[in-house]
Amino acid sequence: MPLHQQTYSLDHQAWIEYLATTANLLIIQDLDGVCMGLVNDPLNRTIDPAYVEATQAFDGHFYVLTNGEHTGQRGINAIVERAYGNKERVKAEQRYLPGLAAGGVQWQTRAGDVSHPGVSEAELAFLAAVPDAIRSRLQQFFSQHPDAIAPGDLQVGIDASALDNMASPTANLNTFHGLLQQHRPLYTALQHEMHGLMEELLAQAAEQGLADSFFVHYAPNHGRGADGKEIVWFSDGQGSGTTDFQFMLRGAIKEAGVLALLNRYYAQKTGTFPLGKDFSVRQAPHSHDDLLALVVNAFDPALMPTMVGVGDTVTSTVVSQNGQPVAQRGGSDRNFLYLIQAIGQQFGTGNLVTYIDSSGGELKNRKALRLETRAGTPVVTEGPGDPRDRDDPLTLNVVFPGGYQQYCQAFQAAAVTRRQPPTI
Repeated sequence: MPLHQQTYSLDHQAWIEYLATTANLLIIQDLDGVCMGLVNDPLNRTIDPAYVEATQAFDGHFYVLTNGEHTGQRGINAIVERAYGNKERVKAEQRYLPGLAAGGVQWQTRAGDVSHPGVSEAELAFLAAVPDAIRSRLQQFFSQHPDAIAPGDLQVGIDASALDNMASPTANLNTFHGLLQQHRPLYTALQHEMHGLMEELLAQAAEQGLADSFFVHYAPNHGRGADGKEIVWFSDGQGSGTTDFQFMLRGAIKEAGVLALLNRYYAQKTGTFPLGKDFSVRQAPHSHDDLLALVVNAFDPALMPTMVGVGDTVTSTVVSQNGQPVAQRGGSDRNFLYLIQAIGQQFGTGNLVTYIDSSGGELKNRKALRLETRAGTPVVTEGPGDPRDRDDPLTLNVVFPGGYQQYCQAFQAAAVTRRQPPTI
């Protein structure tokens, strides 16, 4: 059975050959938890130079799609530069990871040239003030609970939690989740405080004439409500729930980024942008059906690449509503992976959804993937989704239970084969 028709396949050798030998290939990959371990403080993230160099074997066929950023002290560029210990070398050898960051509004080339398609100066100015608002609210919150955390640890927590990203400033509560191990109700109260701050910031933006400029991304989350807003996953004391409260530009959703990357991929092959040279994620529709329809109407089927989507954040939880079981499906990678799956089905290109189990990192907001082989077929006994959610439309074709290390090894093996000239 072809890989794209399988579920939870562990045939990594077949996956390696798929990447190595597919000529018209487009890999769209998340970063945190996929090619790097998840850590409490983003400043402590590391990346293997061997993996970075492997991506160059797929030059023109590999792009990142992340809610993180390329730039800034916590951006992926700084992580790559630290891995090599030489910023000038990274730029000269074009080791930067190309693709879209900040949910799709921050574009970067391999040479490290960064731009923000469709973003205004007024929007960037508002975003620049958000980290200070997060710091101030954290200080205010803990001033009401002076005995919860030692003063020195509190400052460390604040510094680690207010992420001064240029296009997606974020309150990241991973460090506080650890510091409040003995005060779980207080951690949940902190989540509510950050949720309230995000709502206040949206209101302030509206007062400045930027009502349609921003939205808040909660990671991980419980999907979207009837109003279209993402549902915060408040901790019940067992896990951390939503840890990232990202103040983002409207339109910066990963599934729209898939279209922006496809648009650039076609242009590099044909010289023509199917959606126009100036197309950005901010012009894309938001619903799955409308995004898929735009792909069908705008892109030549004869040139459609085989797409491989790679992510690690997919959730589903079955809850009771009015006495009936209801599935809440979320995760920051779910929608872009689902769109890639749907494009493959529509165009018959054999697209693959690849899932990385990132539960082994410092963060404890992922379910571990547990597989049992029954009659020669891997069966999930525990995983990213709720086993009661039998109607989940997203199919995970190939899984890497061993986390980012296992994935990077397979990716590097595919790169070695792809670099080799074909035998005559």
